[in-house]
Amino acid sequence: MNKILATLFLLLLTSQAHAALNVFACEPEWAALTKELAGDKADIYAATTALQDPHQIQARPSLIAKARRANLVVCTGSELEIGWLPVILRESGNPDIAPGKPGNFEAASSVTMLEVPTRLDRADGDVHAGGNPHIQTGAPNFMPIARSLSARLTELDPANAAFYRGRLQTFTQQWQAAIVRWEKQAAPLKGQVIIVHHKDFTYLNQWLGLKEVATLEPKPGMEPSVAHLTQVLDQLQRQPAKMVIRAAYQNPKPSEWMAEHAHIPAVALPFSVGGTDGAKDLYGLFDDTIARLLAGLK
Repeated sequence: MNKILATLFLLLLTSQAHAALNVFACEPEWAALTKELAGDKADIYAATTALQDPHQIQARPSLIAKARRANLVVCTGSELEIGWLPVILRESGNPDIAPGKPGNFEAASSVTMLEVPTRLDRADGDVHAGGNPHIQTGAPNFMPIARSLSARLTELDPANAAFYRGRLQTFTQQWQAAIVRWEKQAAPLKGQVIIVHHKDFTYLNQWLGLKEVATLEPKPGMEPSVAHLTQVLDQLQRQPAKMVIRAAYQNPKPSEWMAEHAHIPAVALPFSVGGTDGAKDLYGLFDDTIARLLAGLK
């Protein structure tokens, strides 16, 4: 009997020490960042993968069930998830993760948004009112987001405040050192002309100094047509590009068509954690991104 009681007591202690927070991360980059900041103090669930279009996710019952148990939802915001997240939040019946509550965190609110539209018209395609939401492609953006997310973790779990502060300090030091290394490695990319499948590398371009001159999509979110690709090809005769870039989840055929006809490399970038074998965590995401871009120059 004593052994049974001792076993039960140990199980109770283990369950209590397991994790203080259940976190629902909309995209894998935020799951990875939360892991860096929260360690074993959070059970983290990533609702999507890097091989899925984050605009086009189904509000499945399994996602609703995960949100129902969450203490914190960590998402991009800026309307990236507008097609599916509001349904999940509503159907979860969890008031703690509703917009405006401490349990609802939007990463975009911590950074300076680029490409904020001066007008909103559905005829212009999939345009986001708050600006380009693909903030995870710029490594410097993770610093202000990490500070804000760490503060939110502390607000929700004050008992572990010192732990979160320590994790943030460690991440800050390591991330700043990584940025210095990445910028040195990426120096040959500055000023290089590129074309992209979709306007989802704006923050990467700003950070590394890449010059984007065209997109394969005629409008954001609209599948490329041969007619538009031919127009882009004609443009490249006047303004040659070094490579055509797409995210891992995007259809490779348009960029392969352009690569064949323009005689330039087609480069697939991970876009998020898990998009390629080399992008296993946040550091690998940018290690692999820069390595692939540099390979495209050759």
